[in-house]
Amino acid sequence: MDSNEIRKKFLDFFASRGHTVVPSSSLIPDDPSVLLTTAGMQQFKPYFIGKADPMRDFGSKNTVSVQKSFRTSDIDEVGDESHLTFFEMLGNFSFGGYFKKEAIQYGYNFITKEMGLEIEYVSVFEGDSEVPADTESEEIWKALGVKNVKRFGRADNFWGPTGSEGPCGPTTEIYVKSTGGKDIEVWNIVFNEFYCSPRSPEQGEAGNPDKTLRKLEIPGVDTGMGLERLAMVSQKVPTIFDTDLFSSVMAIIPTQNLEIKRVIADHIRGSIHLISDGVEPGNKDREYILRRILRRTIFHITNLAGEEAKIPLNERDSSTGWDERVEKILMALVSEVIKLFPDLLIRKNFIERVVNKEKGRFLDILKSNSELKKIIDKNKKSNIFIISGAQAFGLFSTMGIPIDYICDEGKKENMQVDIKGFEEEYKRHQEISRAGQEKKFGGHGLILNTGELKASNEEEVKKVTRLHTATHLLQASLRKVLGGEVKQAGSDITAERTRFDFTFPRKVTKEELQKIEDMANEVVTRDFDVIMEEMAYTDAVQKGALAFFKEKYPERVSVYSVVGKNKEVFSRELCGGPHVKHTKEIGKITITKEESSAAGVRRIRATIKP
Repeated sequence: MDSNEIRKKFLDFFASRGHTVVPSSSLIPDDPSVLLTTAGMQQFKPYFIGKADPMRDFGSKNTVSVQKSFRTSDIDEVGDESHLTFFEMLGNFSFGGYFKKEAIQYGYNFITKEMGLEIEYVSVFEGDSEVPADTESEEIWKALGVKNVKRFGRADNFWGPTGSEGPCGPTTEIYVKSTGGKDIEVWNIVFNEFYCSPRSPEQGEAGNPDKTLRKLEIPGVDTGMGLERLAMVSQKVPTIFDTDLFSSVMAIIPTQNLEIKRVIADHIRGSIHLISDGVEPGNKDREYILRRILRRTIFHITNLAGEEAKIPLNERDSSTGWDERVEKILMALVSEVIKLFPDLLIRKNFIERVVNKEKGRFLDILKSNSELKKIIDKNKKSNIFIISGAQAFGLFSTMGIPIDYICDEGKKENMQVDIKGFEEEYKRHQEISRAGQEKKFGGHGLILNTGELKASNEEEVKKVTRLHTATHLLQASLRKVLGGEVKQAGSDITAERTRFDFTFPRKVTKEELQKIEDMANEVVTRDFDVIMEEMAYTDAVQKGALAFFKEKYPERVSVYSVVGKNKEVFSRELCGGPHVKHTKEIGKITITKEESSAAGVRRIRATIKP
């Protein structure tokens, strides 16, 4: 059964059982607590916590999807038999439609009857001082004939949110035997019974290690099964890289070194999907993740191209035809991955341009070697024949130069690299990044965190308030310039900028963006009033107030209107605030970027100045 058949069989199985098939969301998530989409449940988070209505949006309380996912936690492990950055997650979800009995029955039937696989054993949550053992799931499995049920603790069988808070609960996992004889976990079924909230600063580190749990009014089901693992056991091959998802890509990588082949195969897939969803290489956040994996791919290919042409390492910078060979291998890999994912075909030219541009930048860095040469020359003058961990990490973190290359170049100058020091710097960087993410995305450092708006002090609160109102002006301007098909698809506002996603089928032109920016700034200059009224939801809709389509609103709502001196209404939206009182308080609005966020969804970023 090839991967396309598995995808179809999974979707058809659940569609025939009352689940609405929902397309994969973008790798760039609406959820501001994470940089990238890491699981199928992320696009459904509002439905699990009662903020959105599944019946309104899907016509069912149950959904199924094949979700593109990307996890950075495994980047350094890629190269072995099973770790990936980019993968596809098969998942079925229920928002109060069914719970443990049905979810386990579905899992059992799909694995044993549809896939024809034998369940080796299942695991359930063993319980602790706060959450009781999941004896209900254990009994359901045994009633189905699965006698081998193992109990594990929180680390294995309790799922918590990836950000600071969210739905969570005990899990049950399905294990099958691989061709190599190992027990492989193929399916994780999460029972979202609780909502996890951050500890208060007064609580410190004491008490519950998983923060504060409260029972959800409506429990839900969230499952995840990696397509690559399922294909591996179904196709009876020893590793995920031997499945049809990878075999054709692996075949055109010119080396017998399995670790390098696997790194290239994984990283090129991940790079292409990130680029397709609108990410371009850069030095921050997801842009840096893309740059890192793409440059690692290019670095390995440069070595392979040189080896294949039998060009000595110290002559590759100037060898004619070497760059062309690198490009040939790189573009062949891009084409092969796109064949495996036909939906990428529409973005093929854009993907190739981004990959080639980054290849050019990186090869120029490798050829000139200027920053590394400066370090080597400086150390030699001081009679130091070691490139320090900090120096090596600086080259790695700012320019994406792999540590292997730094070591190779150092050897030419009889200079060693402090690998242990590099690893310590890398670990320190990870800890700083985690702390920064916690502060930026929902940690105790925030005094304002509505999910959309985040601020860590009073000054930032003032700025996000101005940016929030500016976002209202931008949405109204977008609709006036581009038409009523523009609808909000998500927003995220920090003290630095606003990010606004909206439905629209094509790229917005420079001329249109300028009109939108000018229109919003004209409202700022004319100093319109910003008026808040409380009213019934039905009255607000009748008055033409815009609502976020994913949000579930109470019977009474707050409506913010931007009104001119002659009572003209420029903007009217359902919103929870905060806002400025007069538009002149916002300052000058500047649109800094327009890009794709997902299929049929565009994204703009904007800043303000006093």
